[in-house]
Amino acid sequence: MGVFFRAIPAVDRILNALEAEAALADAPRALVREAVGRFLDLVREEIRQGAVVSPADLALERLLARVRAFVIQAVRPKLRRVVNATGVVVHTNLGRSVLAAEAVQAVVQAAQAYSNLEFDLATGQRGSRYVHVEELLCRLTGAEAAMVVNNNAAAVLLVLDTLAKGREVIVSRGQLVEIGGSFRIPEVMKKSGAILREVGATNRTHVRDYVEAIGPDTAAIMKVHTSNYRMLGFVKEVPAEELVALGHAHGLPVVEDLGSGNLMDFSAIGLGQEPTARQVVAAGVDVVTMSGDKLLGGPQAGIIVGRAAVVERLRKNQLTRALRIDKLTLAALEGTLRLYLDPEKAKARIPTVARILMDPETLRRQATRLARRLRQRLGARAQVTVAPSVSRVGGGAFPEQDLPTFVVRVLPAKLRADAVRQRLLGLDVPVVVRVEEDAVVLDPRTLLAGDERCVEQAIASVLGAESSQE
Repeated sequence: MGVFFRAIPAVDRILNALEAEAALADAPRALVREAVGRFLDLVREEIRQGAVVSPADLALERLLARVRAFVIQAVRPKLRRVVNATGVVVHTNLGRSVLAAEAVQAVVQAAQAYSNLEFDLATGQRGSRYVHVEELLCRLTGAEAAMVVNNNAAAVLLVLDTLAKGREVIVSRGQLVEIGGSFRIPEVMKKSGAILREVGATNRTHVRDYVEAIGPDTAAIMKVHTSNYRMLGFVKEVPAEELVALGHAHGLPVVEDLGSGNLMDFSAIGLGQEPTARQVVAAGVDVVTMSGDKLLGGPQAGIIVGRAAVVERLRKNQLTRALRIDKLTLAALEGTLRLYLDPEKAKARIPTVARILMDPETLRRQATRLARRLRQRLGARAQVTVAPSVSRVGGGAFPEQDLPTFVVRVLPAKLRADAVRQRLLGLDVPVVVRVEEDAVVLDPRTLLAGDERCVEQAIASVLGAESSQE
């Protein structure tokens, strides 16, 4: 066995052989060396298990292709681009909203130069980072004041810590939802120091339930918009306007966690149950929290809008510094919000909004084009058809409502669809697909510019098709 171990190429020889690899040109040499070491550990294990039959199999020229593939895989960035062919527009596991070009450019400018993040150009003195988006948010929502933290859970935490620490917050039992990653509203409230006071039944809550719960320890009334699920049938919840009237009659602030952060009215395409931030503010709610990276279509952020006196108290809370938004997120949010000043531009330029609004006929044409190209590439390796189907908004919004679409169904002749899906995830640019009835399903609604060709090449690669002659 010793002769086998002595035949293993030295690390430096392998490193020198990899120097010409373009894929490794920007990789830190320390990471490359470490990956080579791990590869050689695997080779040694193969020797111990008797998988190597000749020292000649350990020659550098014999191992080079394997070590090259291993090292490239090992040193690539962990956060990578993927192609979303699932049809879920705001995919919580795939980065949620894709930013508009204007937002991306704003991030680049903020990243590559100094900025007036907390510098007042008029006075030459220290300024507030919130001013860069406050006017926009107030204009778009009708609120008196606004501020932003790093996500919506942080916004809820900050609001409750400020308004209700050590005191009771009244919430309908049917609104105690669990959000992404097993985080639950009751637990977030508990961390804020507020005491949860549940009222009503799971499916029905009345004004009298709130009235009976109000007492000397009550600090606020909270409404949680259940954007990630719906109850149907014998259900009732108290409208925001009634909660506001009740709260103000007792000198209590009313808080609403709007969740998905909607600034656009989607009722024209039949998605009419998601309230906009402007509607909630107009109902008189004192403070509203919402996400920036879901229906709004911007970066991850927790947006807080409401009455000036309440927002001022939030800014003075020491938690604000721990939860504050960074300059790159702030730049992306401003770039996104500016587009909303022109609703038609927002519909065309904000990818999340544009893809929710895509009409089925456009999607049918895209699916037909992709299917035609796949048939040319795959031949008898798969049956390729176009079929009507549904997309999803995602991000917890409109959970029970479908978006009509047309999909490409690829039914492999030999491989199972699950195996194809797994192989697509292992490519240099992974492609995420749906599998239905043992067919790979590709929804063009979530394919970005250039993704169609990428999907075509990926499917052809996995199914062993010939390269396109075009």
